[in-house]
Amino acid sequence: MLDMSWGEVMLIGGVALIVIGPKDLPKALRTVGQITSKLRRMAGEFQMQFNEAIREAELDDVRREVDGIRNTVRNASSTFNPVQTIRDELKGAVEGRAKVGPEKLGPEKPPVETRSLADATAQLKAEQDAAAPAPVSGTPPAESSHDPAPQMAEAPLPVPGSVDDPFGPPPAPHHATEESQNGTAAR
Repeated sequence: MLDMSWGEVMLIGGVALIVIGPKDLPKALRTVGQITSKLRRMAGEFQMQFNEAIREAELDDVRREVDGIRNTVRNASSTFNPVQTIRDELKGAVEGRAKVGPEKLGPEKPPVETRSLADATAQLKAEQDAAAPAPVSGTPPAESSHDPAPQMAEAPLPVPGSVDDPFGPPPAPHHATEESQNGTAAR
């Protein structure tokens, strides 16, 4: 009730018996019971009205949201017509193409020259040979200032597994012996 133990209730009852007296105690307890029931009824009504007000407020919010969604759907359905939108775009594209004829597109560009990779490589090599000065016999060729990459003598590539191979010889393949194939291991 009010977080009172039985001992506290007995103490209050004893004090009430002494103060009010045994004659008036039943009337006092009846009056306390009536007041308590009235308070409980009033509290229940207040709680019921409070819950109803909360429900109405929530319903009003829900109604507003539903009305907003309905209005959005109405506006969207009246303005959004995918078939008509596609027709308008196609019609605009066709009419725009007709308005801008070939004479309004600008001068014709010359066709791009196409040649094979071998022809382009041969022409590039010929241009490099023509630009490089001829070396004088007996003297080493001078490096040109316009050539960003220095000319290096090409050394032959090392043979894999040879002494010159920087990665060393390849690992020896594992050959199965007759004993391991027969299931007996050499011990």
